[in-house]
Amino acid sequence: MLESFLFNIAESVLGKLASPILEEISLAWNVNDDLEKLKSTLSTVKAVLLDAEEQQEKNHELTIWLSKLKDACYDAEDIVDEFECEALLRQSTDSKVRRFFSRSNNPLVFRFKIGNRMKEIRERLDEISAQKGKFHLTERLVDERVVYRRREMTHSFVQASDVIGRESDRDKIIEYLLHHGELENLSVVPIVGIGGLGKTTLAKMVYNDERVDRNFQLKMWVCVSEDFDVTRLAKEITSSATGRSYGDLTMDQLQARLRRSLGGRKFLLVLDDVWNENLVRWVELRGLLEGCAMGSKIIVTTRSSKVASIMGIELAYNLLGLPHKDCLSLFLKWAFNAGQEKQYPNLVDIGNEIVRKCGGVPLAVRTLGSLLYASTDERHWLSIRDNEIWKLKQEENDILPVLKLSYDQIPSYLKRCFAYCSLFPKNYVLYSFELVQFWMAHGLLDSPGEDQESEDHGMQYVKELWSRSFFQDVEDHGFFFTCKMHDLVHDLAISVAQSECSTVTFLTPTVNEKIRHFSFLGTNLPGQEVPKFLHKLDRVRTIFFPVRGMGPSSETFIDACISRFKHLRVLNLSDSCFEALPNSIGTLKHLRYLDLYRNRKIRKLPNSICKLQNLQTLRLEECEKLEEIPRDIKNMSNLSLKHLSALETLVIGDCAKLNLMEMEYNEDFDLSLTSLVIGELPQLVTLPHSLQGCASTLQYIYIDDCPNFTALPDWTRNLTSLKRLEIIRCPELFSLPEEMHCLTALRELKIGLCPELRERCDPETGEDWPKIGHIPEIFLNGIKVKSTTN
Repeated sequence: MLESFLFNIAESVLGKLASPILEEISLAWNVNDDLEKLKSTLSTVKAVLLDAEEQQEKNHELTIWLSKLKDACYDAEDIVDEFECEALLRQSTDSKVRRFFSRSNNPLVFRFKIGNRMKEIRERLDEISAQKGKFHLTERLVDERVVYRRREMTHSFVQASDVIGRESDRDKIIEYLLHHGELENLSVVPIVGIGGLGKTTLAKMVYNDERVDRNFQLKMWVCVSEDFDVTRLAKEITSSATGRSYGDLTMDQLQARLRRSLGGRKFLLVLDDVWNENLVRWVELRGLLEGCAMGSKIIVTTRSSKVASIMGIELAYNLLGLPHKDCLSLFLKWAFNAGQEKQYPNLVDIGNEIVRKCGGVPLAVRTLGSLLYASTDERHWLSIRDNEIWKLKQEENDILPVLKLSYDQIPSYLKRCFAYCSLFPKNYVLYSFELVQFWMAHGLLDSPGEDQESEDHGMQYVKELWSRSFFQDVEDHGFFFTCKMHDLVHDLAISVAQSECSTVTFLTPTVNEKIRHFSFLGTNLPGQEVPKFLHKLDRVRTIFFPVRGMGPSSETFIDACISRFKHLRVLNLSDSCFEALPNSIGTLKHLRYLDLYRNRKIRKLPNSICKLQNLQTLRLEECEKLEEIPRDIKNMSNLSLKHLSALETLVIGDCAKLNLMEMEYNEDFDLSLTSLVIGELPQLVTLPHSLQGCASTLQYIYIDDCPNFTALPDWTRNLTSLKRLEIIRCPELFSLPEEMHCLTALRELKIGLCPELRERCDPETGEDWPKIGHIPEIFLNGIKVKSTTN
């Protein structure tokens, strides 16, 4: 198993070693010499890592050396993080806070222990570093793979305008849907073709065609992938038909609900990416769809002709490769801005030769076009055309080597971020803000530029991966955007991340003991039992439940994970259904991201959560029974941010019982919150007084569906960093404060479905317009209005 990401990991540790607070405390605690030696050793090793990662395919001993080095680097990062964490706590001047947080009663004991561990890891790295000479590696101090000018992400990329040359295929399939099998209850149309050929794209073209809309009363789309679980598919088909989630229904209930939804209607169902070759499962699924109107159809996309045959179909629609002319048009579309190719006929000629090597596979064509986007260096184009990858003996119709070629060309910092995406299931809708917060929690983002926030920097990473065709189906939602990964690109992510990331079920017998990030898939969730493979792991940094309605229900399982995995950075427990988070959560001193999204049973958070001083993101949307956060605030429904000094993003929504009461504001205690998202809180009247602690750092505030929200607070004038303010569906908010003119950093104001406030903000007649006229962009009920600045 090849090792990767070493350069990026070493760079991350070196960045932490250079932090001012670490240098200051290391001098005070007399461990500065060990830190400096550790820094020197890592710098020396880092210089040869880029070459080592490239050479390891030809040298198994080098791979073993890199594996040992990676383990040591991760252990060094854990020690450095713990050291810095303890240093921050010891700096506190509040004796109560110090006792509350203290890891040990005797600081001298801690210094002795951390000093010994620091010395041990330094000696270990020295020993590993001493072996590098035998590999004759070349020093490369910087990653020479550059990021070319990014393609702008505008609303145009949301549209399906990237499709070239499939109109004839679309029309033939629509002809069959409309004029064949009308006397049958249910007939199947399989689209068969190799991976990357555009089967899903073609199915979408058919699915969204107006002729199809007019002919079918109901349309449903379900991505199947490798797991042909009939219960799961029944849930997803029913959800697609009704727009609702059915995670808790039994099979009998699902069947009844599905038949009511179909209700004798003529429907079109698309089953995308089917691999099932088991006739019994197919018959079982088809049986659930009986009772539909005559002429109902199922479109199946698959790479296997055997899948089509078990469905009893004599003739499938075999999708052929895209003609060369269309492939070249697609390549030029992704490699150049519109019309730019006319300036570089030499590059077009080289591109023509590259396209011929792609065998008519649009995904390969688009990926290589994206790789060369905005590069006018002829040597770069020639290096792709003449790459050794084309000389390898490939499996029939295997385009993974082409995708790997594109992956090899991206900078090292993007590789690690891309590999992390392997934790998501196939066809998963990726949310940009979630992805960026994950990356931030693991320190995968390099230092942002001046006047740039980490979130914005992370968004640039997402956009760069999209521009290189690693993401597709992008949709802009304003505050965030969503995207997906092609299943073959997902296969690539799994391939490059196999030593780091793994997707498992609770029936998985064993996993690589070096795995640091894993996500749970499937329906076999534990009661009180803890999966056996967890007992063999101790390096885990990510636990993630990505499948809707399939989060953990057992507090025992959560407690076992907390006690076992002390280096957790990301704990995503979305869709869980336990009533209380264990008190032991406070021991996860490295935790940066905690997600309790859509836990509909949890009533309170333990007071120990305040020990998570490294926490950056806390998500609490749709925790509808949540009442108490945490105990040391008056009443049982208060939110304390006092000790969460590293928290940067707080999202609270659909928590009907939660009352964000005032807490004592201490002007000497500052928060680090940059983003605040609040929604569906009927008891919220104004912003909590305690948020003054982050007045200088808050850049984005979003308030939605708070029917009793009546006023922005009088300390609004102190929001000196606020750039975006959105207020939606707050009908009792009648006016904005006079202090709005003090918000000189505010660049965008959005007001929607607030009738009285909208009238007062009218640019022609509104009484509040003078308060906001200085803001460059103002949107009222979704319509952009001119400001005095414009």
